[in-house]
Amino acid sequence: MIKSKIVEDKLDTLVSSNAVPIIDLENCVYKQSVTARVGQQLDKALSEKGIALLVNHGIPDEKIKAAWDQFDHFLDLPAEVQDRYKRKDGTNYGYVSPGMERFDGKTPELRHTYNICKLDDKNLLAETLPKFAKTITELALDFHNLSQFILWAMHSGLGTPTNDFVRKHSGLLSGDDVNMTTLRMIYYPAIVDDEPGQSEGAIRCGAHVDYGTFTLLTQDSEGGLEVQLPGSEKWERVGHLPGAILINGGEILSIWTKQRYHALPHRVIVPESVQIRSRGRHSIAYFCHPDNSTMISPGDLLPNQTESAEDSSDEKIYNAYELIQKKFSDTYGQRSQGGNES
Repeated sequence: MIKSKIVEDKLDTLVSSNAVPIIDLENCVYKQSVTARVGQQLDKALSEKGIALLVNHGIPDEKIKAAWDQFDHFLDLPAEVQDRYKRKDGTNYGYVSPGMERFDGKTPELRHTYNICKLDDKNLLAETLPKFAKTITELALDFHNLSQFILWAMHSGLGTPTNDFVRKHSGLLSGDDVNMTTLRMIYYPAIVDDEPGQSEGAIRCGAHVDYGTFTLLTQDSEGGLEVQLPGSEKWERVGHLPGAILINGGEILSIWTKQRYHALPHRVIVPESVQIRSRGRHSIAYFCHPDNSTMISPGDLLPNQTESAEDSSDEKIYNAYELIQKKFSDTYGQRSQGGNES
């Protein structure tokens, strides 16, 4: 364990080189001075880097670790029980086993995931794992509250004249028929090098951008998360700041701000270090989306935005659901079978 930590500490990452903005949320206190400052810092981070780390966000480590433990309990269930909760075509909730999703259509992706889009018994395994339901519900509500604070801060940072931006996210965790917001539990199994074919040609999560407004990510260790910063095609390791939550912008937010905010390409590789890849990795991603019926007009979030006739003449405007389904189709060549990854 000590040797593993030394190897991890020597990794050259964006965190170790202080290349990721760190934003103090002051426990999400709704004061004008706090939301204004956070909004300004988010505006700078997402327009320049596409990524930031959030500290003092108000979600205790104990709750996050308890959620990871409960997901481990689910993964310990017999396969025939897990199969009852597998995600079905055309929906965005349920269990996804390793190999079911491949961003490039061919590369094996080594992870277990469980999507939650609505806080009801069906989504939360209340009958099979009552403690899972209780633990995940509490954490999902914490992420919901955190995302509401971030939306208000973004509203301030963007200088939008009304609170329509916040209201257009009123259906968070109401179900994917209303809003595609998803809490995703993720577990990347340990890679055992002496097991034939386990890591050869595989990846933990293929390169992609997220599709929604923004993504919040918490992870238990450095596990191979890489990004391409704006203007660069180089893949750079993010690294790990214990207790922090990472935020990155999604495709819808990028369109909404006419690419002022970046949808950051990212992937999760199998780490080079034997010590790191021989440990499993937990993460939780909260994909915040606008309500499905929300019209996403390029530049609509920018105050005093004037659009030339040339810019708008052939511009087709989609609602959020249509835009997300179009992105799924572009990526997978078929109707949605799930959400984003991290």
